[in-house]
Amino acid sequence: MKAITVPEPGGPEALVWAEVPDPELGSGEVLIDVRATAVNRADVLQRQGNYAPPKGASPYPGLECSGVISAIAPDVTGWRVGQEVCALLTGGGYAQRVAVPAGQLLPVPATVDLVDAAGLPEVACTVWSNLVQVARLGMGETLLVHGGGSGIGSFAIQVGAALGANVIVTARTSKHEQLRKLGATHVIDYTDQDFVEETRAATGGRGADVILDIMGASYLTRNVQALTNHGRIVVIGLQGGRKGELNLNTLMAKQGTVHGTVLRSRPVAEKTAIVRGVREEIWPLLESGAIHPVVDRRLPITEAAQAHRIVEDSNHLGKVLLTLE
Repeated sequence: MKAITVPEPGGPEALVWAEVPDPELGSGEVLIDVRATAVNRADVLQRQGNYAPPKGASPYPGLECSGVISAIAPDVTGWRVGQEVCALLTGGGYAQRVAVPAGQLLPVPATVDLVDAAGLPEVACTVWSNLVQVARLGMGETLLVHGGGSGIGSFAIQVGAALGANVIVTARTSKHEQLRKLGATHVIDYTDQDFVEETRAATGGRGADVILDIMGASYLTRNVQALTNHGRIVVIGLQGGRKGELNLNTLMAKQGTVHGTVLRSRPVAEKTAIVRGVREEIWPLLESGAIHPVVDRRLPITEAAQAHRIVEDSNHLGKVLLTLE
């Protein structure tokens, strides 16, 4: 088969479409003939040499995919050859075939195209596990989402709104109108507006109950300032650095919490539990049309380098997908 490989870390040109060995089907796994995958920030970091795959994972990028089941291990039940699915992966989505634990499979929602479904597993599992499992976002609370135009951001807006939250987002002005259509009630241009002041103004001085943060160190101090009493910050990305200074006095006075989470390196059992929760609570919202995948564009997988450039420039809105014939 063929896959996108990274012989040496570097820029987008480091991605090479090449012949590689077929994946081996292990116990509890299914084999998927991939129809599409999606570009995530983790793929960019991996290509740069800044994010090595977990031990035992496929060396190829790609944390999610959609496709058709072509083989099933003898100990797997509940799935069939020929079934259209999407899957949360530890790696290997940038390939013609991928083996994945059966617990990380999801059926393609009836309202979603097979190709577009490739952009669902990573964002759905990330958003649900952090907003519902960790932060326990409640109806009537205020959610502040940083990077509202990203794949995760655009999905988090919809999920937050569906849960009855007041959703505030940071994003470039060019994306504001579309983010409001997704359910954002207040949009902040982070390039020339102070999101702390804007969040307080939008909440009558109260602040945000939950903050979903992709920036890390550079936003830590201001996130605490933007938090209301008993607020929860969930850090899921480090685009603004890994080490920051935290004013514990401010955090303690607000009785706030800061959580840091990752998804890729979690054990299969944890991912299986998250996927189960997503299927039970997020998939009905997709089936009803209450939320939908946001796709910026589709590109052939042979144009993966261009797709990485688009994601790195951050001018896209939603997911950038890579398709395979």
